[in-house]
Amino acid sequence: MLNARLLRLDDQAHEHAHDHHQLVLSLSGRAEFEVNGRGGEVCRMRACLVPGDAEHQFAGVGDNRMLILDLDERDTPLEDLRLLEQLFDTPRFPALDADFQNLLNYAGAELARYGSDPLLARALGGVLLRALHLRLFAPRSSARPLPLDIERLERYVQDNLARRISVAELASQACLSPSHFHALFKDSLGLTPHQYLLKARLDHASRLLRSSSLPLVRIAEECGFSSQSALTTAMRRYLGLTPKGLRRDG
Repeated sequence: MLNARLLRLDDQAHEHAHDHHQLVLSLSGRAEFEVNGRGGEVCRMRACLVPGDAEHQFAGVGDNRMLILDLDERDTPLEDLRLLEQLFDTPRFPALDADFQNLLNYAGAELARYGSDPLLARALGGVLLRALHLRLFAPRSSARPLPLDIERLERYVQDNLARRISVAELASQACLSPSHFHALFKDSLGLTPHQYLLKARLDHASRLLRSSSLPLVRIAEECGFSSQSALTTAMRRYLGLTPKGLRRDG
């Protein structure tokens, strides 16, 4: 059984468990989840996989719109059972790349228009599940490890987050051409260097907004945004919330 639905999660915290698996995706805005004691955030860049019978707490943050897939293993073909077993063997908050986000936008638009059609809902849900499974578990096209020191690159980004960082600069850290680096980076992390940098800036800004009283203009500077308005625009677009709203709700 696969059921797809669109809904807004309210700000009040809820706690429950159910015997079916659940994939929670954000079409806009965000929500906080804790699954079997593991906390995480659902937003445009991150999903949540809730295994069946797992105790979980959740609450929407501000205005949000979620696409939720409910998955019951009964009457499920063997091949699909193996897929579900891998996806839901543990709670996960997988990162979502730009291509998956485009697929999610399409699925959300079709469900908003024809959501009463169960065949369409099952087909779209199946595509999203398979696309996510491939991103998490598909074997690499080459057996040799990618020549990227991801931990070193992450440290470099964090150490230089307050200023502009170009792809060419990151490529030089890996001793690669910008075009070769771009392809290897996306293959390794599922995000382009630009998307990764934006995510790192937004993650750092979110932490500062929740844990400090720094002025917004100072937070924008420390996270590498050109201005307070640039920070506000990016947070509204990718997290569905303004910095002031995040600080208030956080």
